[in-house]
Amino acid sequence: MFEISWSELLILGAVTLIFVGPKELPVFLRTLGRYAGTLRRHASEFRAQFDAAMREAELDSMRKEVESMQASVNAEVMSAKRSLDDVAKAPEPTRPAPPASEQPAAGGQPGAVSSVPPRAEN
Repeated sequence: MFEISWSELLILGAVTLIFVGPKELPVFLRTLGRYAGTLRRHASEFRAQFDAAMREAELDSMRKEVESMQASVNAEVMSAKRSLDDVAKAPEPTRPAPPASEQPAAGGQPGAVSSVPPRAEN
Protein backbone atom coordinates (compact mmCIF):
# COMPACT_ATOMS: atom_id res chain seq x y z
CA MET A 1 0.00 0.00 0.00
CA PHE A 2 2.63 2.52 1.05
CA GLU A 3 5.93 2.27 -0.72
CA ILE A 4 8.27 3.10 2.16
CA SER A 5 11.74 1.63 2.17
CA TRP A 6 13.75 0.63 5.25
CA SER A 7 15.93 3.73 5.04
CA GLU A 8 12.84 5.97 5.03
CA LEU A 9 11.46 4.11 8.07
CA LEU A 10 14.76 4.61 9.89
CA ILE A 11 14.69 8.36 9.18
CA LEU A 12 11.04 8.55 10.28
CA GLY A 13 11.87 6.74 13.54
CA ALA A 14 14.82 9.08 14.28
CA VAL A 15 12.71 12.19 13.66
CA THR A 16 9.93 10.80 15.88
CA LEU A 17 12.44 10.05 18.65
CA ILE A 18 13.81 13.60 18.44
CA PHE A 19 10.43 15.35 18.46
CA VAL A 20 8.58 13.09 20.93
CA GLY A 21 11.51 12.27 23.17
CA PRO A 22 12.62 8.98 24.71
CA LYS A 23 10.31 9.33 27.76
CA GLU A 24 7.12 9.82 25.75
CA LEU A 25 7.96 7.43 22.87
CA PRO A 26 6.29 4.32 24.46
CA VAL A 27 3.13 6.30 25.23
CA PHE A 28 3.14 7.73 21.70
CA LEU A 29 3.57 4.30 20.11
CA ARG A 30 0.83 2.82 22.33
CA THR A 31 -1.56 5.62 21.30
CA LEU A 32 -0.58 5.14 17.67
CA GLY A 33 -1.29 1.39 18.03
CA ARG A 34 -4.74 2.06 19.51
CA TYR A 35 -5.62 4.35 16.61
CA ALA A 36 -4.38 1.74 14.14
CA GLY A 37 -6.54 -0.93 15.85
CA THR A 38 -9.58 1.35 15.79
CA LEU A 39 -8.98 2.07 12.12
CA ARG A 40 -8.72 -1.66 11.36
CA ARG A 41 -11.96 -2.38 13.23
CA HIS A 42 -13.80 0.34 11.33
CA ALA A 43 -12.42 -0.97 8.04
CA SER A 44 -13.48 -4.49 8.99
CA GLU A 45 -17.00 -3.34 9.91
CA PHE A 46 -17.27 -1.41 6.66
CA ARG A 47 -16.14 -4.44 4.68
CA ALA A 48 -18.66 -6.65 6.51
CA GLN A 49 -21.50 -4.20 5.83
CA PHE A 50 -20.45 -3.90 2.20
CA ASP A 51 -20.36 -7.70 1.83
CA ALA A 52 -23.78 -7.99 3.46
CA ALA A 53 -25.19 -5.38 1.07
CA MET A 54 -23.72 -7.25 -1.90
CA ARG A 55 -25.20 -10.55 -0.67
CA GLU A 56 -28.56 -8.85 -0.17
CA ALA A 57 -28.45 -7.37 -3.68
CA GLU A 58 -27.54 -10.78 -5.06
CA LEU A 59 -30.40 -12.38 -3.12
CA ASP A 60 -32.81 -9.75 -4.45
CA SER A 61 -31.79 -10.50 -8.02
CA MET A 62 -32.10 -14.24 -7.40
CA ARG A 63 -35.51 -13.71 -5.76
CA LYS A 64 -36.72 -11.76 -8.81
CA GLU A 65 -35.44 -14.50 -11.11
CA VAL A 66 -37.22 -17.20 -9.10
CA GLU A 67 -40.45 -15.17 -9.07
CA SER A 68 -40.33 -14.76 -12.86
CA MET A 69 -39.74 -18.50 -13.31
CA GLN A 70 -42.61 -19.23 -10.92
CA ALA A 71 -44.90 -16.92 -12.89
CA SER A 72 -44.04 -18.61 -16.18
CA VAL A 73 -44.56 -22.08 -14.67
CA ASN A 74 -47.91 -20.97 -13.22
CA ALA A 75 -48.95 -19.61 -16.62
CA GLU A 76 -48.07 -22.91 -18.29
CA VAL A 77 -49.96 -24.90 -15.65
CA MET A 78 -53.03 -22.69 -16.00
CA SER A 79 -52.88 -23.02 -19.79
CA ALA A 80 -52.70 -26.81 -19.50
CA LYS A 81 -55.59 -26.79 -17.02
CA ARG A 82 -57.72 -24.67 -19.37
CA SER A 83 -56.95 -27.04 -22.22
CA LEU A 84 -57.98 -30.04 -20.13
CA ASP A 85 -61.15 -28.27 -18.99
CA ASP A 86 -62.03 -27.43 -22.61
CA VAL A 87 -61.54 -31.06 -23.62
CA ALA A 88 -63.66 -32.25 -20.70
CA LYS A 89 -66.49 -29.81 -21.54
CA ALA A 90 -66.52 -30.65 -25.26
CA PRO A 91 -69.28 -33.10 -26.28
CA GLU A 92 -68.09 -36.58 -27.08
CA PRO A 93 -68.30 -37.40 -30.77
CA THR A 94 -70.97 -39.95 -31.63
CA ARG A 95 -69.63 -43.21 -32.90
CA PRO A 96 -71.31 -44.79 -35.90
CA ALA A 97 -73.11 -48.06 -35.27
CA PRO A 98 -71.00 -51.10 -36.08
CA PRO A 99 -71.92 -53.03 -39.25
CA ALA A 100 -74.35 -55.92 -39.00
CA SER A 101 -71.61 -58.51 -39.18
CA GLU A 102 -70.16 -57.16 -35.98
CA GLN A 103 -73.48 -57.02 -34.11
CA PRO A 104 -73.34 -59.21 -31.01
CA ALA A 105 -74.86 -62.62 -31.52
CA ALA A 106 -76.67 -64.70 -28.99
CA GLY A 107 -73.44 -65.33 -27.08
CA GLY A 108 -72.83 -61.65 -26.73
CA GLN A 109 -69.54 -61.81 -28.63
CA PRO A 110 -69.13 -59.70 -31.75
CA GLY A 111 -68.61 -61.83 -34.81
CA ALA A 112 -69.99 -64.98 -33.12
CA VAL A 113 -72.33 -67.05 -35.20
CA SER A 114 -75.68 -67.90 -33.75
CA SER A 115 -76.83 -71.50 -34.01
CA VAL A 116 -80.47 -70.41 -34.25
CA PRO A 117 -81.55 -69.58 -37.77
CA PRO A 118 -83.26 -66.25 -38.26
CA ARG A 119 -87.08 -66.28 -38.20
CA ALA A 120 -89.00 -65.81 -41.31
CA GLU A 121 -91.69 -63.24 -41.03
CA ASN A 122 -95.07 -63.99 -42.55
